[in-house]
Amino acid sequence: MKILAISGSPRVNGNTDTLLKLALGVLSEKGIETEFISLAGKKMLTCTACMGCKKEPRCVLEDDFEPIFQAMKISDGFIVGSPVYFGSATPELMALLDRAGYVSRYNGHVFSRKVGGPIAVARRIGQNFTIAQLLMWYMINGMIVPGSTYWNIAFGREKGEVLNDEEGVRTIRTFAGNIAWLLEKIHGRG
Repeated sequence: MKILAISGSPRVNGNTDTLLKLALGVLSEKGIETEFISLAGKKMLTCTACMGCKKEPRCVLEDDFEPIFQAMKISDGFIVGSPVYFGSATPELMALLDRAGYVSRYNGHVFSRKVGGPIAVARRIGQNFTIAQLLMWYMINGMIVPGSTYWNIAFGREKGEVLNDEEGVRTIRTFAGNIAWLLEKIHGRG
């Protein structure tokens, strides 16, 4: 079993990365293989609705998309994380997800029944819109999203500050634990 975490933050080792790695740590402790991918510094073009993915089982745009999509495709699930940027997820993350959704849909719905969910980090507000935006992407792709003790959000601005949000950290740990539990049930190990 393998879970991938994708950070949509342009800040390397920022709060979004910190929470995703926290979740992966919980999953690793449960014996689940993990992988972390940061979109920071990667070229991620926006979807042009060219429908090239209906003709070929890949996105025809040339950038850093394809290896990340392949990692998403072969995983048992994935968690995405984003800081709040003016009330929504980062453009880089949404570019990845929009394109991945199209390629998945036109090539057998490859994300259907994978496990995962979103994490949002806010300095002050906007996390509710961001988490909803990302959650809707999981829903439209037929994925299974376990709950937690609250929404998968935490607060912080400066690097590492998010770890001061005790409830947020506890929520992410519980979310990751629920992913592990669900994977074990799905794979007949629990």
